[in-house]
Amino acid sequence: MNIVIVTGAAGLIGSESVKRFAREGFKIVGIDNDLRQWFFGKEASTLGNRQKLINSIPNYEHHDFDIRDRAAVENLFRKLGKDIALIIHTAAQPSHDWAARDPHADFGVNAIGTLNLLQATREFCPEAVFIFTSTNKVYGDTPNRLPLVELEKRWEIKAGHEYEPGISETMSIDQTKHSLFGASKVAADVLVQEYGNYFGMKTVCFRGGCLTGPSHAGTELHGFLAYLMRCTVTGNPYRVFGYKGKQVRDNIHSHDLVEMFWQFFQKPRSGEVYNAGGSRHSNCSMLEAIDECERISGKKLKWSYVEDNRIGDHIWWVSDVRKFQSHYPHWKFRYGLNEILTEIHAACVA
Repeated sequence: MNIVIVTGAAGLIGSESVKRFAREGFKIVGIDNDLRQWFFGKEASTLGNRQKLINSIPNYEHHDFDIRDRAAVENLFRKLGKDIALIIHTAAQPSHDWAARDPHADFGVNAIGTLNLLQATREFCPEAVFIFTSTNKVYGDTPNRLPLVELEKRWEIKAGHEYEPGISETMSIDQTKHSLFGASKVAADVLVQEYGNYFGMKTVCFRGGCLTGPSHAGTELHGFLAYLMRCTVTGNPYRVFGYKGKQVRDNIHSHDLVEMFWQFFQKPRSGEVYNAGGSRHSNCSMLEAIDECERISGKKLKWSYVEDNRIGDHIWWVSDVRKFQSHYPHWKFRYGLNEILTEIHAACVA
């Protein structure tokens, strides 16, 4: 078995996965039809990333079809069969706001697309490892019920709380407001777990915080650090939605997340779930992120405040990654917030 299938191959995590596993000698088969451009407009297109992969990765083969197309998925998996060692599923509709505009498309991409891939894996390469990029939005707005303290530029959890090191996988995903995007990702997340637990397949859900890096085609509706830095550099206006701009996000560089994938692939488990974010190592509030972007770029951001927060949005999210670290002790963070934003700034300027 020597083939890795990557869905959303031209996106942030997909393209990082292509490059990482190509360096290990695998043939990479990418699936990406640039739905991101349809979701968010031309500025979010991944076509440039796709062309870079085609031009720079000798062992890369690209397929331009939609994962909602069951026949297309099955045909590819049937053709490659048991040579498939790994499926890295990063393709998604990733926005709360967009999901409410077109719930059928959102659920189709996030849930039905995932089902198509899982069933094709079960039928044609059941020994392959299946890695799914889930999201912390599967927890809905339950994190907003935590005891939070308002500081000058951020919300922070009450000292001594069990989640002070970060929110762990013990938090319930039930009886909470998810947004339709969160609900479709819950469906996919549970399917991935079930194919592991019920059929004994080697599956894992990585519930990401803010996934970021210089390859991110950030827009207002998704990819806040990349979009924030681009607005700072270009002078375009930026809007902050609710929570006084003190909402906290943890941020993990695409490199560090894909290294998690690599570690799991070396020693896979069945039906596993991990929170995967910047944790206490790399997190910031909106106001703090604005300060950092202005400091690194030497420019002032033109930003305004909108009182209403986005539905299902978290006030405070910091991931607890200790479960993953206990299972895979060789994994370590390489990037902190400053390094992440410095790389994003360089990409914006370039």
